[in-house]
Amino acid sequence: MSSVSTKPTPWYFDPMTLLVTGCLVAIINFGIRSTFGLFTLPIGVAHQWPREVYSWAVAIQNLVWGIGTPIAGMLADRYGSARVLMLGAVIYALGLIGMNYADTGWVLDLTAGLLVGTGVAFSSFSIVMAALGRLVPPEKRSWAFGLATASGSLGQALFIWPVGQTIASYGWQNCLIALAIVALIIIPLAAPLLIQNTSKSKVIKGEAAMSMRKAISQAFSHPSFLLLFFGFFVCGFQLAFITVHFPPYLAEHGISKEIGWLAMLLIGLFNVVGAYTSGIIGSGSVKRIPLAAIYFARATLYTLYILTPISTTSTLIFAAGIGLLWLSTIPLTMGLITVMFGTRYMATLYGFVFLSHQIGSFLGVWLGGKLYDIYGSYDVVWWMSVALGVFAGLIHLPIREHRARAFAVA
Repeated sequence: MSSVSTKPTPWYFDPMTLLVTGCLVAIINFGIRSTFGLFTLPIGVAHQWPREVYSWAVAIQNLVWGIGTPIAGMLADRYGSARVLMLGAVIYALGLIGMNYADTGWVLDLTAGLLVGTGVAFSSFSIVMAALGRLVPPEKRSWAFGLATASGSLGQALFIWPVGQTIASYGWQNCLIALAIVALIIIPLAAPLLIQNTSKSKVIKGEAAMSMRKAISQAFSHPSFLLLFFGFFVCGFQLAFITVHFPPYLAEHGISKEIGWLAMLLIGLFNVVGAYTSGIIGSGSVKRIPLAAIYFARATLYTLYILTPISTTSTLIFAAGIGLLWLSTIPLTMGLITVMFGTRYMATLYGFVFLSHQIGSFLGVWLGGKLYDIYGSYDVVWWMSVALGVFAGLIHLPIREHRARAFAVA
């Protein structure tokens, strides 16, 4: 009589290890990306560029990030997340280093725009969340999405102050080189996810079998998916405008750069709480109502902030409030996608929704700089953000929270 021995799973493939390393990837990816607003003034002053030049490059970055995300998602769904994350880290680092040599606008568009945007897309926490979504049981997926999103938020809190100090003490060029080195740390962190590498997308138990092309077609013919798609546009517009233009906006209102750093730090810290809490809320049966409430709350907060005198106190209160609402849309949005369409093509379908987010980001960043150069003020864009917040809140309410017929198992 013989017994079959099972080889224990190596520690680096343990689910807890995968969860921790995935969250660390999210911290680095979003932490670096969240500091780009700190470079707006120093790069503009160094090259004597109008505000629109840097804004345009970062707008391209956001658009490329959006276009690249569904492509990265398709590759991750087919070949595994690890290889995509590693490639993204290399491209991310090349873009950051290349920004040092951007002495013209088109070179900045190529480096800060095309390369960094591609790198962010291929190493983003959406790829991490797709991997985690397959590792955890359905009842814990929203929690895992919240944890991954909160990790990205923590990255913003951890990176803002050191990057601001490094720019002030050692110059923006050296700071970009340091950030490029940090981006490469994603490569070893992604290695444990090699356990998920696959030569083709596998049918997941309890989900309908279909090709990727059919899944995309069916999703875009589903009304609730389209509502998510257009609603996420608003999220991108609002957040990208704040990320890039909030530091110079504060400087123009007499707020010191240290308070500006603190405000961005508070956004990151409160974002951790908001994103994680959103993941817990999303574990319930209803996701569209809290998602709509987030957009209504953003519109209210924006209105109160711009109608009151800008001060240190009002700025820090606004930063804490917007931090709670910052990325809290993501666990709920990702949760709705998995409810309606399952997890097999989660990275791909979320990637298309995120493309809408980044089209909004492109417009939020670019119009922030363009309209500022025209009017000498950001007021128009602030009010656009308010109106869009109300619009997004309204269109999320009719979403139907159940498995789409084409994706249901007969």
